[in-house]
Amino acid sequence: MKHTIPTYDLSDISEHHFLIKRLDENYHHSKDTILDKGIHRDSHYIFTCMESGHVKMMVDFKIIESQGSSIFCVLPNQVHQGLLMKDVSGWFVAVKADWLPDTVRAVFEESLDEVKPITIDKNWMEKINTSASMLQASFTEETFASKEGLLVVHSLLNAFVGMFAFIYSRETTSEISDENRSLQLARAFRIRIRENFKTTKSPSEYAELLNISRGYLTEVIREVTGKPAQYWIHQEIIIEAKRLLAFTHLTVKEIAYELGYSDHTYFSRLFSKLVGQPPSAFRDKNKTGK
Repeated sequence: MKHTIPTYDLSDISEHHFLIKRLDENYHHSKDTILDKGIHRDSHYIFTCMESGHVKMMVDFKIIESQGSSIFCVLPNQVHQGLLMKDVSGWFVAVKADWLPDTVRAVFEESLDEVKPITIDKNWMEKINTSASMLQASFTEETFASKEGLLVVHSLLNAFVGMFAFIYSRETTSEISDENRSLQLARAFRIRIRENFKTTKSPSEYAELLNISRGYLTEVIREVTGKPAQYWIHQEIIIEAKRLLAFTHLTVKEIAYELGYSDHTYFSRLFSKLVGQPPSAFRDKNKTGK
């Protein structure tokens, strides 16, 4: 009986901070593809660039589908499962979070939009393909053996993921021209929530973590996002609750404790209010049976 969602770490398949693979028909049948892992999480980022083909995945209860020239990203701890991988060519890069520049992480982790596949043109495909080819060519034991070699590898990796971040930021946050104080605070708030949502539940506590007043925090978050601060706290809690309900056999009481609620009846009421159905009904509708 499954009581946890399997979480894979990059250290299990690579001794380095990242892994790059060329996607082709041979890769489809290798043992380390997402299609062989079933429902799981990864503790690292996954950046995929498709030149051609068809991919379909489940990511946190939503079906993501991509065909042709496109890029997409799966974030650490998102629950996902590969459903279809047909005639795919392109690149797959897995990267530990600590090897990504903060500016790249910010684009994906603090985005108020869902991370969806983005179609790219021939010009971008050539640039990404070139950087990936250079990155793969540098992935040798000799390169990793020296500080200078590591600098080369890290620089090439930054170029690769930087293009992903640039394309996504242009698509999703084109209306933001300046990194003003309010936006910086909203980003910091989202980071704190992901780090502390199991133990910290109120806007007042997050305001204290950020060394600002509760009133200022709530005002800024509503101004930047259009929603109250408590909404974003609840969002993080509910998505994790949904994952545990659908993909483990933990009881509702055990899930409540896992999420930091000593009173499981309160948790059930909160879930029902925010989701529109009680935890048991959500589980019955979404359980995988695996």
